[in-house]
Amino acid sequence: MGSTTLKIQNLKCGGCANTIVTQLSKIEGISDVVVTNETCEVSLNFKSDTQLESVTKTLSNLGYPLVGETNTLPKKAKSFVSCAVGRLSK
Repeated sequence: MGSTTLKIQNLKCGGCANTIVTQLSKIEGISDVVVTNETCEVSLNFKSDTQLESVTKTLSNLGYPLVGETNTLPKKAKSFVSCAVGRLSK
């Protein structure tokens, strides 16, 4: 088991954080997901590199690509949707 902290883009608020925690916690082998809005970081524990790949793919699909990845307009738009969903499901 490993742990990592990922720096992401488009993180705006607690709604975003709620969506990220909810979605990443659904991935088998992922645990202890913590989102820090001030630093735009996601910390988590994982059991295998394959699960870590699933995390980065899920983050990108939600509209929160890793820093250094292409941050396209559709990804920015997805982050607004994820943000709104996260606010509603709090």
